[in-house]
Amino acid sequence: MNHEHSAVILDLSANGVGIIRSLARKGIKVYAFDTKKPYKIGKSRLATCDICPSPLTEEKKLLDFLIKLSNKIGSKPVLYTGADDYVQFISKNRDELLKYFLFLFPDNYLIEQVLDKYKTYELAVKHNIPCPKTYVIDNKEELEDAILTLDFPCILKPVLGHEFRKRINKKAIVFETPEQLRSEYSFYRECGQLIIQELIPGDNQCFYKVATFYDDNMELLALFSLQKNHQFPAEFGTGAHIVSKKLPELIDICIPFFEGIKLKGIGMAEFKKDSRDGTYKFIEINPRFWLTHSLTGPSGVDFVYMYYLYLTNQNPEPRLNQIDGIKWIYLVRYYLTFLQKKKRSEMTFKDFYQGLQGQKEFALFAWDDPMPFFRSAWSHLINAWKRKRKE
Repeated sequence: MNHEHSAVILDLSANGVGIIRSLARKGIKVYAFDTKKPYKIGKSRLATCDICPSPLTEEKKLLDFLIKLSNKIGSKPVLYTGADDYVQFISKNRDELLKYFLFLFPDNYLIEQVLDKYKTYELAVKHNIPCPKTYVIDNKEELEDAILTLDFPCILKPVLGHEFRKRINKKAIVFETPEQLRSEYSFYRECGQLIIQELIPGDNQCFYKVATFYDDNMELLALFSLQKNHQFPAEFGTGAHIVSKKLPELIDICIPFFEGIKLKGIGMAEFKKDSRDGTYKFIEINPRFWLTHSLTGPSGVDFVYMYYLYLTNQNPEPRLNQIDGIKWIYLVRYYLTFLQKKKRSEMTFKDFYQGLQGQKEFALFAWDDPMPFFRSAWSHLINAWKRKRKE
């Protein structure tokens, strides 16, 4: 294979670190950037890493930074990202960036839709995808109208999650009663537009994902699906322990949906299986590499490398069959989730230990690149200690 093109990664979370490792271990030159805080934690010895301007507050500076970088590298690098802030920035500036980088995104109109939780909900409904009951809330009158038809507990979610989490680092907030929702709504509304959804019953293992890689002509090059075992925080969080699992019935729902909306490039949809009737209910779409993508390599469908091969005109063969039963573990988050669930008698040490057995891929732990793991673990443990002191 020809690896003369470098790769540039905008993201130094565990997601970005996974992209770095997949490429660098194949001999590809990698440059990786993020804003100061994630850079300090995620910088890797396998890539040339540095701080870059913020896509939210320094858009013009970031654009100039990337153009200068591409000119310095000398040939068009393949551009990757695993964060919504950068997705929005790249999509908005795609015409200019395509002069200097290789990347494949769906149309900007679709990007804007899937980054907006309510527009995503409307898109799913339009394509007959089952969804939880959802209400957009702009004022207290609409809040009262929603309360009349809501079942409690319910969840409050930001319309623009990547912007909301800059102020409040939560994916969703649970409300047990109408009175609690009324009293706290105004506080959260100040942080961005909100939607209210019914709370779908079921534990962490009811969450599933389907990921695809479509080329420019909407030909399917890669397909992968998984099941969550644990997430952090345990109630509403991101993956801590997952497993590769072929889900034919959910794939049959997703493929026509993705092709109908023309989700070119990398895409991933999350669903939760409703324990009341067994229906898969749509949660969200990410038009980018997702946190647990590093599981795809050991499962025989290396999304990161296939993306590189396709964009450098090396015609990768489609990979539509995966190896099941391989685990992906974000070790510190898995441990913290275990502590939370152990308190509620939902998990034992034996369960925790058994979760570490078998073939697995760690999110951050790696002998050839150990420091992202240690810095992330320290940060998570310090934050957990601070939260415990406030209780």
